[in-house]
Amino acid sequence: MSHFEIREIQTKDNQQVAEVIRTVLIGAGAPKVGTAYEDKALDDMFEAYNKPKSTYFVVIKNNRVIGGAGIGPIDDELEVCELQKMYFLDEARGCGIGKTMMEMCLQKGRDYGFKHCYLETLPYLKSAIHLYDKIGFKNLDEPMGTTGHYSCNVWMIKEL
Repeated sequence: MSHFEIREIQTKDNQQVAEVIRTVLIGAGAPKVGTAYEDKALDDMFEAYNKPKSTYFVVIKNNRVIGGAGIGPIDDELEVCELQKMYFLDEARGCGIGKTMMEMCLQKGRDYGFKHCYLETLPYLKSAIHLYDKIGFKNLDEPMGTTGHYSCNVWMIKEL
């Protein structure tokens, strides 16, 4: 496994994080509408996560962002957080970074006092869904909160 660093997002990471997320979504054939691709917060992720009970982590390799994942509250649900914007370039896959990042986010959720963690994804992101299953997420029949990601029609939750 190559050397990489995981740390909380900094202002200087904003452009690279947005590029990673958009690159991954385009590469996966995901729609640009109804997904994270069009989120207004995408171009200023540091500011979006610079609020209570929210953290975004980035993976750095050779001084370049190659992935990220965050945790934050979900609308109107005081005890439920959401695993958010977990995306990795190809070079970050297959070496355990996704699992490590998810565990860091879930621990942050626990630290913040959340009781459950929610996520939403696309059905053809099979490797991500496999990881979520492995970590203990269970399928839901309908979405929670108002994320605006109407193209994401796989909803999952995990007890923290």
